[in-house]
Amino acid sequence: MPLEIDHDTREFIRSHRVARLATTGPDRQPAVVPICYVFDGERVYTPIDEKPKSVRDGELKRVRNIRANPNVAVVVDDYHEDWSKLIYVLIFGAAEIISPAVDAAEHARAVELLREKYVQYRSMKLEERVIIKIEPSRIKRWAPGGKGDHR
Repeated sequence: MPLEIDHDTREFIRSHRVARLATTGPDRQPAVVPICYVFDGERVYTPIDEKPKSVRDGELKRVRNIRANPNVAVVVDDYHEDWSKLIYVLIFGAAEIISPAVDAAEHARAVELLREKYVQYRSMKLEERVIIKIEPSRIKRWAPGGKGDHR
């Protein structure tokens, strides 16, 4: 069942263009990478895109980690020199790797949403690449003077 998320938190997540994805694998060492993502109101999708990588897609640390341990966290935040304007949303959830061969309809929908948000993805062959899907189990929003927690 999808989490109930208040409007401000949902829009904060949707409106941002970059976040950080944290994973851990069998070695229990954390790995954090910046990601481009889309949030459909229930799930977060982030592609393994065509930007240059030093290893094949399936050998990326985040992919290996998710296959070994699906528990992940995503941080979306605003930094400001005036600390009274700091805010972040922390998304905890279970990730899985979806592929066009196995999850065709959901994969195609995620590609469409990612291309709507990022013009750069319109020329990449995302339809041939795996996508990370994150199902949130808890979302925590923090801002000075008010906190929110969604379960």
